[in-house]
Amino acid sequence: MKRRTKRLLWAVVAVFVLLLAATVAGAFYLVDYALTADHLNEQEAYQSLYEHHPELRPWVDSLKRAEALRDTFVVIDGNKLHATLVAAKQPTNKVAVLIHGYKNSNVMMLDYGHIYYEQLGYNLLLPDLYGHGQSEGDHINMGWLDRKDVIQWLRVADAAFKGDSTATQMVLHGVSMGAATVMAMSGEQLPPSVKCIVEDCGYTCVFDQFKHNLKDEFGLPSFPLLNAASLVCRMKYDWGFGEASMLEQVRKCRLPMLFIHGDNDDFVPTAMVNDLYAAKPQPKELYMGKGSAHALTLGDHRAEYAARITAFCNRYIH
Repeated sequence: MKRRTKRLLWAVVAVFVLLLAATVAGAFYLVDYALTADHLNEQEAYQSLYEHHPELRPWVDSLKRAEALRDTFVVIDGNKLHATLVAAKQPTNKVAVLIHGYKNSNVMMLDYGHIYYEQLGYNLLLPDLYGHGQSEGDHINMGWLDRKDVIQWLRVADAAFKGDSTATQMVLHGVSMGAATVMAMSGEQLPPSVKCIVEDCGYTCVFDQFKHNLKDEFGLPSFPLLNAASLVCRMKYDWGFGEASMLEQVRKCRLPMLFIHGDNDDFVPTAMVNDLYAAKPQPKELYMGKGSAHALTLGDHRAEYAARITAFCNRYIH
C-alpha cells in the first residue's frame, strides 16, 4: 500500500513538473512570438501603402519632390528613434501626431495624415515606435512604454512647428496599437499643447488583448500561460501585461477624446470600445464604423471618418 502511495505521489509530482516546464517554455515562446520586433523597412512600407491606397501615390510623390518629408532622429534611453516631420503648406502651429499599429511603420499613417494635411492644413509628426520601422529596438512594447517615448517626441514637434506662437496645438491620433499608445499617454501629465485625442480601435489592456488572441487564434485559456508570460515580460522588459491598462489611463484623462471602432471588429473586439468609452470622463465622443473590421473604418467610410475628425478637432484646436 505504501509503495502504491509513493508511486502515485511521484506520478503527481512528475505531472506537475512537466506541466510547469511546459508552462514556462510556453510563456517564453509566447513573449517571443508576440513581442519580438519585426522592422518593416521603408521600401516595403511604401509598397504596402501604395498597394492598399494607390490614390495616395501622387500626393506622397509631390511631398518627396518638395523634400517635405523630413527624417528626424532622437536618442531616448540609449536608443535611436525615428520620426518623419511634414510641414504644412501654409505656416501654422497646428500639429497632428499620428501613431501607427503593431508591426507596422509610420509610413502607413500617411493615409490618415492626408486628411490632416489636405483638409485641415496641419503639420504632421509621424514617429516610428520602438522596435518598428527605422527606430531601434529588439522588441515591442504594445503602446505601454511607448507612451513615454511619444511624450518626448511632442517636444520635437513643438520646437519644429510652433513658429511665432508660444506653443503648438496638437491632436494625438493612433490606430490599433497606436490607439493604445495615445490612450496610455492620456493618463499622464501631457504638455498643454495637446488639445485632444483620437483613438481608433485600441484595446482596453494588453492582458485582455492577448487573452482574446489566445482564445481566438489558438483555442487556449489565459491561465496559467498568459500569467506566466506576463512574468517573463516583466523579467525581460520591465513591464507586465496587467499593468498596461489603457482603461485605467483613460479614467484619468480630462482631455477631449474621440473613440472610433468598427462594429465588426473581431481582432480587437468591438465590446472593448464600450468599456473604454464608459470609463472616460467627459468630454468624449464615439463613432462606430458600420460593418467595419479591425482598422478599416477609414477605408470603409472615408468621407464620414474625415468629417468626424475634422469637426472634432475644430472644436478644440483654433
